[in-house]
Amino acid sequence: MSFPNIWHLRRVGVGASKACWICFKPTSEVLITPDNKDFFYICAGHLKDPGFCSPTVDEAAVAKKKKREEMEREIELLKRAYAEKQAKKEANAKQKDKDKDKDRDKDREKVEERRAGEAISKDKTGSEPDDPAALDEDAARIFALHKNFYQMRIDRLRNVEIARRNRDRLKNPTTFPSVPAGELE
Repeated sequence: MSFPNIWHLRRVGVGASKACWICFKPTSEVLITPDNKDFFYICAGHLKDPGFCSPTVDEAAVAKKKKREEMEREIELLKRAYAEKQAKKEANAKQKDKDKDKDRDKDREKVEERRAGEAISKDKTGSEPDDPAALDEDAARIFALHKNFYQMRIDRLRNVEIARRNRDRLKNPTTFPSVPAGELE
């Protein structure tokens, strides 16, 4: 009857939002069990509340994300090294051409200054870390309810099952006692 205390966070469209289970404010976030037996809508404030639930960290996902970030860092370092080598080659070629044509050299310097300025601005925008709240939000997709709230969900499911059984019993005429067949004395 009961199910494990593992809840996956799902988001639904704004048009399909319903009331939060706790505060009844409209929300589009749903906690659902892996086997889809139970679900409820919950707002973001309650998901962040340490007294309501705690996020469960998926080790495989964290390791995969860390590996991807390391690969991106290595690629960025290789790109920078390649750009530096290209700049040195252009500088050497520029010195050779400097003797030939000084006008061309001035134009190239202006172009390279623009490129360097663009590269610096790209490095500044690319090196900024993402918002830590957004990273936490992406990482926390599996939750465990605290014992009181979890027990409330189990009790609710148990009550639904009892009500279903009672309805079935009332629909079945064989569950009622039969009329006495003997004479009255």
